[in-house]
Amino acid sequence: MKKACSVAMAAGLAVSGVVMAEDDPFLWLEEVEGEKALEWAEGQNERSLDYLKSKPQFEPIHDRVLEILTSDDRIAYPSLMGGEVYNFWRDGTHVRGIWRKTSRESYRSDSPEWDVIIDLDQLAEEEGENWVWAGSSCRYPDYDRCLVGLSIGGADAAVRREFDLESRTFVEDGYVLPESKSQIAWRDRDSVFLGPAFNDEEMTDSGYPRTVRIWERGTPPEDAELVYEGERGDVSVSGMRIWDGDDYYDMIVRAPGFFTRHYYHYTDGEVSRINVPEDASIVGLINGQLLVDLKSDWTVGETTFRQGALVAGPMESFESESPELSVLYQPGERSSIAGVSTTESSVLVNVLDNVVSRLERFTHDGDQWHSESLSVPDMGSVSVVSTDDRSDRFFYNYTGFLTPSTLFEANAANNSHEEVRSEPSWFDAEGMVVEQYEAESADGERIPYFVVKPAGFEADGSNPTLLSAYGGFEISRTPFYSGVIGTSWLERDGVYVLANIRGGGEFGPRWHQAALQENRQRAFDDLIAVAEDLIERDITSPDHLGIQGGSNGGLLVGAVMVQRPDLLNAVVCQVPLLDMKRYHKLLAGASWMAEYGDPDDPEQWAYIKEYSPYQNVSADADYPKAFFTTSTRDDRVHPGHARKMVAKMLDQGHDVLYYENIEGGHGGAANLEQQAYISALMYSYLHDRLAE
Repeated sequence: MKKACSVAMAAGLAVSGVVMAEDDPFLWLEEVEGEKALEWAEGQNERSLDYLKSKPQFEPIHDRVLEILTSDDRIAYPSLMGGEVYNFWRDGTHVRGIWRKTSRESYRSDSPEWDVIIDLDQLAEEEGENWVWAGSSCRYPDYDRCLVGLSIGGADAAVRREFDLESRTFVEDGYVLPESKSQIAWRDRDSVFLGPAFNDEEMTDSGYPRTVRIWERGTPPEDAELVYEGERGDVSVSGMRIWDGDDYYDMIVRAPGFFTRHYYHYTDGEVSRINVPEDASIVGLINGQLLVDLKSDWTVGETTFRQGALVAGPMESFESESPELSVLYQPGERSSIAGVSTTESSVLVNVLDNVVSRLERFTHDGDQWHSESLSVPDMGSVSVVSTDDRSDRFFYNYTGFLTPSTLFEANAANNSHEEVRSEPSWFDAEGMVVEQYEAESADGERIPYFVVKPAGFEADGSNPTLLSAYGGFEISRTPFYSGVIGTSWLERDGVYVLANIRGGGEFGPRWHQAALQENRQRAFDDLIAVAEDLIERDITSPDHLGIQGGSNGGLLVGAVMVQRPDLLNAVVCQVPLLDMKRYHKLLAGASWMAEYGDPDDPEQWAYIKEYSPYQNVSADADYPKAFFTTSTRDDRVHPGHARKMVAKMLDQGHDVLYYENIEGGHGGAANLEQQAYISALMYSYLHDRLAE
């Protein structure tokens, strides 16, 4: 039964400077920290939390998830820098986290001796700020100074401060940028590339830097020399110094769109274009060879290099009309390149073959490329964690749905591999099974998906089933081990499903491009096809099927809920895009028009409006009781999407749950305690909706 709850406000009302459009009575909820908007969010939180925390699963799930997330038995993943191992770590004692280092020898031991560099909890207390770690960038090759990022509450915008690794102090009168989405990158000890983003004149429509400047030490940032200026309609412009052994190149990268790049070489005060297709990505530089990942066919002279290939050629040749290219790797129809990394003399290519990983090594002898397959474990997901540019050693992670993550140290030169450490088995996987199926989408395309079945599974249509997918921005979803999913869902008789729908990168650029803009509906059709296939196989039924997605995945599950509510009984929609009429006007939304299209263009709005969840949700439909989550501090996807969708659905008489974390950024949570809390809310909701 639907429970009517009217929260509509009269059209035309002005709230905190926001004038409401006649056709959108909930525009006032876009005022992120407006008094009335926050009161509304707090009211919805109270109502939903009273409901969800009353469920018997909440406390045991919360306690177990928190135990897992803060356990000392987790892998402290390494970052190699200057021959030492660095790591950022959070646990029950260090809620905000510590940045620390140790030697390689100590790291290989069972109990590494960590040297704490920055204690973020202590720093936050001393400075009275809600600091969340936003990464660090240390100056190559000496690694003596670092640019440390500190976010307030987990937002993308961050404070940047220069830190001295030897004295363990922030540098007095050093490089400092106040909270913003500005860009800063090392050139040498006494100069940096600066991309300011403090006001509209300095920013693109997407809210990122529009210029690149050189900022000399000891001078005010406003005096930094302008070396490149992009267009207002660009996504961003940035500067960087890339190294190849002891050689370096100063590069400027202009991003006219989300998937396009113009690369420039900056030398002696001059900027020259590097000849690569604008939809290609430069992914490395090794021994003078520039590595380029192709997203479309590229014809050079009489040779056509095919979409999806990894090609390379001498750096200097890319400043001519016809670069000297060689093909390192060309994926097949059901494979793709998932990542490219370099060591001192090797190129490591992570290949996905029908969504299963393998690792290839390529070396250049000065004349041609040679390849070999590295002996990584099979039938799982492999990811390179960190590489050493002064040797051929590297760390990689191996995982699967029922296989705890295991960290290996390897030497690419002799193909040796040594297990360093492994996560514990957080849940009892005995009797559980992983299977891969395919569903046929509306246009006949085969869509693969993984099903993780709990012990004692029977195909009788009664299994509570959680279906997750993303389907956007060429991001691949691969098998992974999760103690949270295992203990909160699989051990409690739930089925977990991961769908590899179009829009992702599982089968390379073509898989992504198949669901762009006017073809966006294909991603939704793919998820619908998987849901129907699960029901047809009697793995589950509509009363026991739920879907989950975040960000672009939130748009996905929101659209599928609106289009096919008959298939579902639960929807977890996290930090979502939902109002596709206004998404490009909110925060970083303008940068995603290459993915979705431009709503201000009547021809493009014609197809966007057909699926935009906010515009299509109806009072006459019978939707499952959905659970929407967002974060006030999310400065990437505006919290107004989730707020307005919930307000509209409540006004239409639908029963909806909502939780807005007051901090946390686009990840939805700022620390491990918040992650555990949100996980417990989500799984309590899913058990309540699907298991009864």
